[in-house]
Amino acid sequence: MAAAAAATASLRVGDLVWGKLGRYPPWPGKIVNPPKDLKKPRGKKCFFVKFFGTEDHAWIKVDQLKSYHLHKEEMIKFTKGKRFQQAVDAVEEFIKSKVSALTSSEEKNKHISSEDKRHNSSTDISEHNTRKRGRPSKEDSLPEPSTVKRWDANPIAAYKWKPGSCSAIIQKLKTTAEEEAESTSIQAADSTATNGNVIPTDKRIGFLGLGLMGSGIVANLLKMGHIVTVWNRTGEKCDPFLQEGAGLGRTPAEVVSTCDITLSCISDPKAAKDLVLGPSGVLQGIRPGKCYVDMSTLDPETSTEISQVITSRGGRYLEAPVSGNRQLSENGMLVILAAGDKALFDDCSSCFQAMGKKSFYLGEVGNASKMMLIVNMILGSFMASVAEGFTLAKIVSQSQDVLLYILSQGPLACAFLDQKCQSILQGSFKPDFLLKHIQKDLRLAIAMGDSVNHSTPVAAAANEVFKKAKTLDQSENDMSAVYLACNQRP
Repeated sequence: MAAAAAATASLRVGDLVWGKLGRYPPWPGKIVNPPKDLKKPRGKKCFFVKFFGTEDHAWIKVDQLKSYHLHKEEMIKFTKGKRFQQAVDAVEEFIKSKVSALTSSEEKNKHISSEDKRHNSSTDISEHNTRKRGRPSKEDSLPEPSTVKRWDANPIAAYKWKPGSCSAIIQKLKTTAEEEAESTSIQAADSTATNGNVIPTDKRIGFLGLGLMGSGIVANLLKMGHIVTVWNRTGEKCDPFLQEGAGLGRTPAEVVSTCDITLSCISDPKAAKDLVLGPSGVLQGIRPGKCYVDMSTLDPETSTEISQVITSRGGRYLEAPVSGNRQLSENGMLVILAAGDKALFDDCSSCFQAMGKKSFYLGEVGNASKMMLIVNMILGSFMASVAEGFTLAKIVSQSQDVLLYILSQGPLACAFLDQKCQSILQGSFKPDFLLKHIQKDLRLAIAMGDSVNHSTPVAAAANEVFKKAKTLDQSENDMSAVYLACNQRP
């Protein structure tokens, strides 16, 4: 016990460790130097850890770190899973390669003359062995992972490593974005939910709609200490949250009337309007000062209509659609695009911090809806293109696994690509972002373009493929199931 404590206290850059991050199991990693432009979190002492078998990096507190070698047997005994085993294999391969390199260097040095040694002290021995023996330097890289799946972690703790990135270019882009934001009504707010460090508002929060996204949002609101009352059309979905301390509203009107701020996340524009205008709906609970935040992805016309009826009763309205999926929702890593009542946006600060990594205020009602449709139009078009590419690879007898690996090494490498391609390779389309919802967003984006006489041919083509997938009964599956439509021969 004392040895383990001493080992933890003496940790330094280059050490192999087990790092514990949030709800995830301890994972093997290596302490490395952080990027120069990444600030260290305040508070307890922590190290920047690069995890094996993933593309994730995070600040980990010292009390959440253990020596890899001292705790190896314990961790392997209690943690299972294919990805975990791959990570452990990667560590062992890393250790083996280091031992092999050192042994090879020693053997080579035994056979060189003293004159050669003097010469080699000022030149490289070989391309692959150019350093003296000793602790691995910060430039050492881990074995290439088999996939590029990012372990979505804490909003500020996690940082996606980009080898060879130029901090000057990044800073220039950031400065340009900040200048643009200052010249418009756009404002961005970083989440401060590092390690659960959110100060919850004392306002009572209502939440309507416990689907794939809503469930993750409510879980994080409760986790961060918010007082939440929930309602869902099918009541049994409320049960897990009642066990975690949430209150139950019998109708949307009751939730709105008993809460200060009510948020909703509904499937489509029709459902969103019915929720507000229908029997015992939101509007019946609105009175002066009551706040309503619609987090559904809607067309700007529907959002504007809802805003008008809410404010006509003296209520306050904010549209705040979210960019993300089920996994990001559960991990509190959504991106919130908001527009409407600016004071209400500020009042929702702790809620947005609990559920997301960044929130944007985009000005008047309609702007957030427009931006969200554009984001999802790009997302849907990209997904359709990926599915088409994997189909073509199969038809021309090219390995889809190799295709994914090649993509993962280039400019398209990202968690989204890896996740969706893995679904295609495994033939498993467990819903993370429902196919019917991305098709709905494509349809709304195309209609938005048509309303201003602007054609969107790429999105229109993608939309047709998703529509075909719906005829194959894939509506309730993940968007990656569009592959089945691409893969179907005429």
